[in-house]
Amino acid sequence: MPLKLDIKKVHTARSDRVKSCDIHPTEPWMMVSLYNGQVHLWNYETQQHVKSFEVGEVPVRAAIFVSRKNWIIVGADDMYVRVYNYNTMERVHKFEAHSDYLRCLAAHPSQPYLLSSSDDMSIKLWDWDQRWANIQTFEGHTHYVMQIVINPKDNNQFASASLDRTVKVWQFGANSPNFTLEGHEKGVNCVDYYCGGDKPYLISGGDDKLVKIWDYQNKSCVQTLDGHAHNISSVKFHPALPIIITGSEDGTLRVWHANTYRLESTLNYGLERVWNISCAKSSNHVAIGYDEGSIMIRLGRDEPVMSMDASGKILWAKHAEIQQANLNSTQGAELKDGEKVPLAVKDMGSSDMYPQIIKHSPNGRFAVVCGDGEYIVYTAMALRNKAFGSGLEVVWASDSAMYAVRELQNVKIFKNFKEKSNLRPELGVDGIFGGNLLGVRSQHGLAFYDWDDNTLIRRIDIQPKQIIWSESGEMVCIATEDSYFVLKYSAENVAKALEDKSSIPEDGIEDAFDMVSETSEVVKTGLWVGDCFIYTNNVNRLNYFVGGEIVTVAHLDKEMYLLGYIAKDNRIYLGDKDHNVVSYQVLLSVLQYQTHVMRKDFHIADQVLPSIPKEHRTRVANFLEKQGFKQQALTVTTDPEHKFELALQLGELKTAYQIAKDGDSQQKWKQLADLAIRRSEFGLAQDCLEHAQDYAGLLLLSTASGRASVVGKLAAISEKNGVNNVSFYSYFLLGKLDECLEILINTDRLPEAAFFARTYLPSQISRVVQLWKESLGKTNKKAADALADPTQYENLFPNLNQAIHAEKYLQVQSRKTRPAQEYPLATPNWQRDIMEEAKSFNEDGSELRAPTPVKSRSPSPSPRGTPSPRPPVEDEQPVEPEKPSPVPQDLDAADEEALEDDLNNLNLDSVEPHDDIDESELLSD
Repeated sequence: MPLKLDIKKVHTARSDRVKSCDIHPTEPWMMVSLYNGQVHLWNYETQQHVKSFEVGEVPVRAAIFVSRKNWIIVGADDMYVRVYNYNTMERVHKFEAHSDYLRCLAAHPSQPYLLSSSDDMSIKLWDWDQRWANIQTFEGHTHYVMQIVINPKDNNQFASASLDRTVKVWQFGANSPNFTLEGHEKGVNCVDYYCGGDKPYLISGGDDKLVKIWDYQNKSCVQTLDGHAHNISSVKFHPALPIIITGSEDGTLRVWHANTYRLESTLNYGLERVWNISCAKSSNHVAIGYDEGSIMIRLGRDEPVMSMDASGKILWAKHAEIQQANLNSTQGAELKDGEKVPLAVKDMGSSDMYPQIIKHSPNGRFAVVCGDGEYIVYTAMALRNKAFGSGLEVVWASDSAMYAVRELQNVKIFKNFKEKSNLRPELGVDGIFGGNLLGVRSQHGLAFYDWDDNTLIRRIDIQPKQIIWSESGEMVCIATEDSYFVLKYSAENVAKALEDKSSIPEDGIEDAFDMVSETSEVVKTGLWVGDCFIYTNNVNRLNYFVGGEIVTVAHLDKEMYLLGYIAKDNRIYLGDKDHNVVSYQVLLSVLQYQTHVMRKDFHIADQVLPSIPKEHRTRVANFLEKQGFKQQALTVTTDPEHKFELALQLGELKTAYQIAKDGDSQQKWKQLADLAIRRSEFGLAQDCLEHAQDYAGLLLLSTASGRASVVGKLAAISEKNGVNNVSFYSYFLLGKLDECLEILINTDRLPEAAFFARTYLPSQISRVVQLWKESLGKTNKKAADALADPTQYENLFPNLNQAIHAEKYLQVQSRKTRPAQEYPLATPNWQRDIMEEAKSFNEDGSELRAPTPVKSRSPSPSPRGTPSPRPPVEDEQPVEPEKPSPVPQDLDAADEEALEDDLNNLNLDSVEPHDDIDESELLSD
C-alpha cells in the first residue's frame, strides 16, 4: 500500500537562480540566496517579502539561519563570509574564509562553531566567540567540497560530499577523516544524515544520477535509488516523516519511502532545475530552490499522531516509536490554563509500520495504529498485537467491540476481532467515520449505515471532513471545509421506520436527523461533553457550542489539537506537533447545567446549579438569556449590570429599583425612569429622575401631568445646580418673569435680558440697559453709548407707559387661579390683545370704574351720568390720536433737528462687536 501523504504547495516566489535555501526554526520565514548576489526573506504564511540583503555582485551559494544569535550567515564567490543581524539588518562581521568559492556553511547546534567548505578542497572550523578565529582546517578531499552536514545524533561528527566521488566522515579535533565512503561513479554533490535513532544512515546524491543510502557504521551502501534523469543536486532525510526527498537538475522532486525505498510521489513545478532542498525540524514544511524561483510545500498531516482515552492515558508516535504519558501522574500539581503539563513519558516499543493515525477505542482498552496501507490493533496498556490487516482507514463504533476497515472499494466490519460483514456501497467509498452510525463518504455525498445489519439509515448531500458523535449518540457534528452542522439523531423515528423496511425511500429515513444549527466556522478538532460540542478552529481558538451559542474558552498562541476532557479535573487537554500537552479549565457542572437546559430538564438543572461557582454563573445566565429563559437568568446571574438589564426586560421594577439604588448610576436611574413612565408608574418615574438629576425629564413629566408645585421645586433646584435652561423655562411656565430675568442677568446674558425685559417686563428695561451699557463699555464704549435708555429717550419707546400698565395688569392676573374646567372657554394667548385688556383695568387688577359726572357740553346728560354717545356724522373723518413727540419735550426745534440728523447718520456697522454677545443664541431666543 502507498504511504498516505498529503502534499500542498503553500508559497511560491519567482526570482533569479536560487543557490541555497533555509527555514527559520520558529518564525514562518524562508530564506533564499541568489546567483545575483542577493538574499531574500519571505513569510510563507502571509506570502509577504520580509527583508532583503545586498551581499554583492557575485553568487551567494550558501546562507543559513543561526536563530539563537538572530543571525544569518552567508558565503559568496568572493571568498568572504558575512554575518548579519536579521532584526536590525546590520552586518555584524565579515572575513575572508577561503581562497576559492564558498560552497556550503553549517552551524554547530550547541557550540559557537561554523563549518565552511570551498572549491579550494578544504573545510574550515570557525569560533565566533574567539572573534571568528579559524581553529581547525580539514584537508583530504581532492576536488571541490560541495556540502557538509553535522550528525544530529553525534554533534562531534560531520560528513562531507565532494566532486572527488567520495563522502568522508570527520571528527572535530581530528586532522584526518574517520572513513571514506566510495561508490558513486561521478562527483558527489550532496549528503545528509538520517535523524531517527534506529538507523545509522547517510544519504548522498551525485552526478551519476544516483541516490545512495549508506550505513556509516558498517561503511556499506544499503540501497541505491535510481529514477532521476539528470544530476542529483540535493538530498534530504525528512526529520519527522519516513520519507526521503531528492532533487535533480531534471527539474523534478521525488519523494521516496524511507523504509521500503518505494517511490511515493514525483513533483514538477515547472521552475527548471532543482538546486537545493531544506526541511524544517519543527514542522512538515520543505523549501525548494530552483533556477526560476523558490517553493514551499507542506507534507503529511498537520495533526499530530496522538490519542487519549477517557482516563487520561495518552499515546503518541515519534517516528515509529510509540510512547505513553499518563495525566494521572500530575495529581496534586497545580495546573494553569495554557501552561505545559509536566508528563512522565514511557516508551512502549516500536510499531511495525510508520504510524500516521492512532485512535483509542471508546472504552480505552484498545488502540489502533494505521499507516503504510496497514493497521494493527494493540492493547492500550501493554501494546500487545491483538489484530492486524491491510486497510486504508480504521474507525471504531460506539461499541468498542466493533470497528470498520476501509479498503479500496469496500468496508469490512469486525466484531470481537472477527469479520462480521462486508459493505460495498453502490456510490463508492472515499472515507469512513465511526460513532453511533457508520458514516461512508463518497463523491456523491455522505451515507449513514447501521453497524449491525448495514441498513442505510440516511443519505445526506454533503462532503464531510470529520463526523463527531456525542457519547449518548443523540447529537452529531458534521464538519466540512468551511462550516459545521449540528444534528440531532432520533433513534425512535429510525426504529419505527425500520419496522417496515420496504417503505424506506432510496435516500433513507427522512426523520432520522433534525437540524439543530449551522455555523460558518472551520472545525480542526472536536469532541462532545454531554450536549456541548468543544472544538478548535482554524484561527486557533478553543470554543464550545451549546444551544446555538458559541463560547470562547481561550485564544491559543499556536495550533493545538484536542485530546480529551477529564471530568474529575474539570479540564480539557490539548496537544501540539511536538507532543507538548496543555490544559484549560472547563467546568463540568457548567456543561451539565447547559446540557439539562437544552433538554428542558429544569428540575435536574436546578439541582446542578449550586455546584457552579458564583464567578461562573453570569456566563450561565448569558446562556439562559440567549435560550429565551430570562426569568431563570435573572435568578442565576451575579453580575449587577446583567441583572439590571434582565429586570428591565422582564419589567421587574422593584428589582431594578433596588439594583439602581445600590449602584447609584445615573444611567440606570434614567433607564428605570423610562420604563416606569411606559408602565404609568409616575411616582416611581419622578423618584428615578430625581436620583438621576435628569431635570429635563422631570420638567417633561411635571408639565405633562400639570403639577405646578413640582415645576416650582424643579425651578429652584435646577437654578441652584446651575441648570439654567430648565430653571428659566420652569419659571417662565409659572409666570415668574422676574426670576427669568434675574437668571439672564446672573448668567451675563444681558442682551437677551434687555430684549426679554422689552417684551415681558418693560418696567425693568432701564435697569437692564444700564447693566448692559456698563458691561459693554468695558470693551466697546462707542457701542455702549449707542444703547438708548427709556429714561433718557422716552420718544424711542412709544407706548411704554401703556406697556408698564399692561405688565402690572398681567402680574395681578397671573396670581389668580382659574379652575381647569374653564380651559375650553379661555381665550388662547395668541388671540389676546393685552394692551386693550389692560385699558379696562386698574394697576391693582380691579376693573376700571366710570369717573364722576361733570358738566358736559352736550345738551343733555345720559341717564347714568356718563356722556351720551355722539351720533355719527356722515362723511366725518376719524380723529387721529396725537402723535408723541419724537424727542424729549424740553428740546427746542433746532435741537430736535440736530438730534434727528445724528440718529439718522448713526453707522452701527462701525461699532466694535461685544465679545459676550452670541448672535446665534440671540437669534434663537
